[in-house]
Amino acid sequence: VQLQACGGGLVQAGGSLRLSCAASGRTFSNYNMGWFRQAPGKEREFVAAISWSGGSTYYGDSVKGRFTISRDNAKNTVYLQKNSLKPEDTAIYYCAAVYARRYGYNWSPQGPYDYWGQGTQVTVSS
Repeated sequence: VQLQACGGGLVQAGGSLRLSCAASGRTFSNYNMGWFRQAPGKEREFVAAISWSGGSTYYGDSVKGRFTISRDNAKNTVYLQKNSLKPEDTAIYYCAAVYARRYGYNWSPQGPYDYWGQGTQVTVSS
């Protein structure tokens, strides 16, 4: 599956931004999806994940209550709504996909994932 993330940009602290990740090449609804981010000089960090049906969502501790992951299987797209942004949210954001049946009930939202998008830069100014 090919993933194309977009929606990044420059935003002031306290603002909002919505990222999108469009998938192609496979049946989107067969895949669990995740968002990760990586800031300069830091390791990649889990942000959020959503199950293939959208029925289950998971969040990293640093974004709970501020970010919301959702998906539209009819549009082959997963979204990350980011509110109350902070300068420490500045990073390149990546979407990722894993075939849901690969791990079944043993799937971990934190990974591993098999497919990755190219990333979109989010910069939050103070």
